[in-house]
Amino acid sequence: MSTERMPNPAVLVPEAMAALMAVTRAIAGAGVDGRLLALSHLRASQINGCGPCVVGGVHQARQHGVSADQLHAVAAWRETPWFSDSERAALALTEAVTRLADQPDPVPDQVWDVAATHFDQKELAALLLNIALTNAVNRLNAPTRQQAGRW
Repeated sequence: MSTERMPNPAVLVPEAMAALMAVTRAIAGAGVDGRLLALSHLRASQINGCGPCVVGGVHQARQHGVSADQLHAVAAWRETPWFSDSERAALALTEAVTRLADQPDPVPDQVWDVAATHFDQKELAALLLNIALTNAVNRLNAPTRQQAGRW
């Protein structure tokens, strides 16, 4: 285990932390089920290898009633029966948006169109903000080697 390089940048710049928390509150108030937001956060954090966010995502998901089967299988959601169609749409969108550089068409129409059948534009906006914010926090934690459980 490597050691933390520095405190979390958002903690060192309190105005940034306040802004991130304000965006989090706005997302939570946009009408998307907290389960979906938690699963999306957890999946993006798994992809990015952000330990604190994976641990936090598991806690958040539990608070929103995500089942143990889902928690254990979220990284392999395509191969399991435990996710609804809307959860699958949110997870596919999360993966595509998190892995933008991995494909010439980062968010294929198929992924977008399926998500758009499950979510209206405001809900899609909230999901995209949730994915973007998760990726931003992952990108603050990973290079500074933030440790899970140290909050």
